[in-house]
Amino acid sequence: MKKDIIIPIVENVYMAAVQEWNDDFMQKTWYAYLVNDSDHTLENGIVVSSAEGVIDGEPRKTSMLRHVFQEVPPVSAVKIEMIEDSVMVLDNRFMVTFFIGNTLYDKTYVFKANTISEDNTEEVPVLFKDGVMV
Repeated sequence: MKKDIIIPIVENVYMAAVQEWNDDFMQKTWYAYLVNDSDHTLENGIVVSSAEGVIDGEPRKTSMLRHVFQEVPPVSAVKIEMIEDSVMVLDNRFMVTFFIGNTLYDKTYVFKANTISEDNTEEVPVLFKDGVMV
């Protein structure tokens, strides 16, 4: 029965961390974006984020945050959430689920601990800003 289950591969959909100016904090802040660089609209999507790892020899885990979006048009991006500086030392996980037509897609993106930094930036497609992509 398992052989009959078709799990589609997610293509041209990325998570990116982009640093932008934040007027509330009066400093640059990292934000997570869902980037749709495909020709399809992503519909009825859910992004579940969390972070976990070890700080000072103790295991740490953040709460799960859930974000829902009706649709992400082709070749566009949606700002998901701010990434707090204190969780940069943890693995930041984003579980993304969405539909294209009647097909359900699912992928987990992980920013490894300490990889969200200006040293690891590259140009993010669609946004045309420097950021860290997974």
